Amino acid sequence: MPTPPTEPATDHEVLWEPPARLVADCRLTDYRAWLERERGLAFADYEALWRWSTTDLDGFWGSLWDYFAIDAATPPSAVRTPGPMPGVRWFPGATLNYAAHALRAARADRPALVHVSELGEPGEVSWAELGRQVGAVAQFLRDQGVGPGDRVAAYLPNIPEAVVACLAAASIGAVWSSCSPDFGVRSVVDRFRQIEPTVLIAVDGYRYGGKDYDRREVVAAIEAALPSVRCTIAVAHLHRGAGPDAPPPSGPRRVAWAQVLERAAPLAFTPVPFDHPLWVLYSSGTTGLPKPIVQSQGGILLEHLKAVALHHDVGPTDRFFWFTTTGWMMWNFLLGGLSTGATIVCYDGSPVHPASDRLWQLAAQTSITVLGTSAAQILGSMKAGVRPGRGHDLSRLRAIGSTGSPLPPEAFRWVYTAVKPDVWLTSVSGGTDVCTGFAVGCPILPVRAGVIQCRALGAAVAAYDGHGHPVIDAVGELVVEQPMPSMPTGLWNDPDGRRYRQSYFDVYPGVWRHGDWVRILADGGVIISGRSDATINRLGVRMGTSELYRVVEDLPEVQDSLVVDLDDQAGTAFMPLFIVPSAGCRLDDALRDRIRRRLREDLSPRHVPDAIVEVPAIPRTLSGKKLEVPVKRILQGASLDGQVSRDALQDPAALDAFIAYAARRRAEGAQRASDGGDPGTGRG
Repeated sequence: MPTPPTEPATDHEVLWEPPARLVADCRLTDYRAWLERERGLAFADYEALWRWSTTDLDGFWGSLWDYFAIDAATPPSAVRTPGPMPGVRWFPGATLNYAAHALRAARADRPALVHVSELGEPGEVSWAELGRQVGAVAQFLRDQGVGPGDRVAAYLPNIPEAVVACLAAASIGAVWSSCSPDFGVRSVVDRFRQIEPTVLIAVDGYRYGGKDYDRREVVAAIEAALPSVRCTIAVAHLHRGAGPDAPPPSGPRRVAWAQVLERAAPLAFTPVPFDHPLWVLYSSGTTGLPKPIVQSQGGILLEHLKAVALHHDVGPTDRFFWFTTTGWMMWNFLLGGLSTGATIVCYDGSPVHPASDRLWQLAAQTSITVLGTSAAQILGSMKAGVRPGRGHDLSRLRAIGSTGSPLPPEAFRWVYTAVKPDVWLTSVSGGTDVCTGFAVGCPILPVRAGVIQCRALGAAVAAYDGHGHPVIDAVGELVVEQPMPSMPTGLWNDPDGRRYRQSYFDVYPGVWRHGDWVRILADGGVIISGRSDATINRLGVRMGTSELYRVVEDLPEVQDSLVVDLDDQAGTAFMPLFIVPSAGCRLDDALRDRIRRRLREDLSPRHVPDAIVEVPAIPRTLSGKKLEVPVKRILQGASLDGQVSRDALQDPAALDAFIAYAARRRAEGAQRASDGGDPGTGRG
């Protein structure tokens, strides 16, 4: 069993208390009143409600089915089948359709989508128009012979066409899968080839950071590598008004998106079993082929209603936004806002162009009420000196969500001083694997610096110590002890479930191991300490990386950082810290001394690195996560091909400095060995 790290104590200052009106009017309070009225269940506080939701699974998930009025063509015979994870079946016998619930408001004239792109002015799509377009695309797919279980793949940015196509595929029981157009050919093919799509929906290009990216040659290469594709729907985005390019003689036929929309067809929804595949998401793909994660129509519907409506308090009067691409699970999560009746805001562009306050400008421009982004983006605004509350009308903004990595306490404080003092800040931690959060926000609890408010309803999250025992107020492995409907029904092309079990149940049989270090406070608050497979082990003391990043990146001279703990077969330890200096700064001995002093004083002498190395960029996945483990393995001598796919990175060239550093260390080690020294004691 892995040994948990130790973490220094953190100040948990209360920064926000929920106002009485929010507590009285929020959807979570309405749900609690419903439980008391309809089920005779009353709970003194959130923690009591959470305990019930994770011990009486049938009662909790069955109550959500009724509370959210799930419309089933055939009713379930039970809430679930008994048995350990994996293998539990939810709501057996029930048939429904995800898109039918997402389009419940399809006759309304108010906006369903607000869309903004670097290519033009903001626009709106009404609920009625959304329904019309979904009906037309669904009929086209049927005409191509696409039916339940067939795959529809999309190479699209976060634009209305992506939302329409996803709902159209779901409405006929087809399986959706998407990549954003910043993915290279290999990344796209590595994903889509595994699922063998019948139809490809692809964009001609996009604009990001003021620069145009023509993707027509990339699309042609993707088509050539996917023989299963019979038809490509070509979306003119960068080259609006242009028809689709003619495909090569051996390629699939191409049809323009505008042509697909010309034929009117009524909305129609194919009922499918609760566990019928809705979409395939993918792991980051930094090592080998990405895992194709299959999630169900019913499981995602119920989970997103719970998460978006109860934990984010999103409803028909909201404009719900998350900064994301179609290649990150947060895009799929954003679609969950439609099932609550909210207007969702889609943005295709850079968060820092033409200025570093672009996201906050967008919030004012489109009257966003609930704004979601990444911790990295919030930290970027903070380090850039942005003061959103001064230059933008954020009067309608009532909540901010943060995910992707732990949000440090100083970033919490920045939100309340620089953005808005009365905003509700929800830090969230979960994963693509379940397309939701395990640790989330709660509208009836206070917000404290550096602390996620609570464990999600229905998520039996625990922290396990090195012996596999649950602990409170101590760092442990994040596990989930009970099943959830949005857990994968399996991995694509994994018929015996072996790869699925190895991915999540190899350490604790029957218990989901997520791969994060977590500390659960006595009052139910949650602190994520980083990935458990990237832990630092210094002189026998294990430490997470997030606290180190917090201290280092708080220095104004440091833009970004990455730390790895290396050891060799002789047991020699070496911990280098890589930093990207801020604009106008350079890494010199004075800055190295300041970094070492801050780490020694704010954390401990064990956190002081053996070397501090300047690099041009920190390698990150397309969803923004630092590549700690692949970098560690490369520095330990593993080949690049076996550790990471460059196409899975935001900046493929970011690896070059680490490869060069690894080569330099090996050369220095070989030289020391030839000189009669110890090859394992180099300090690069």
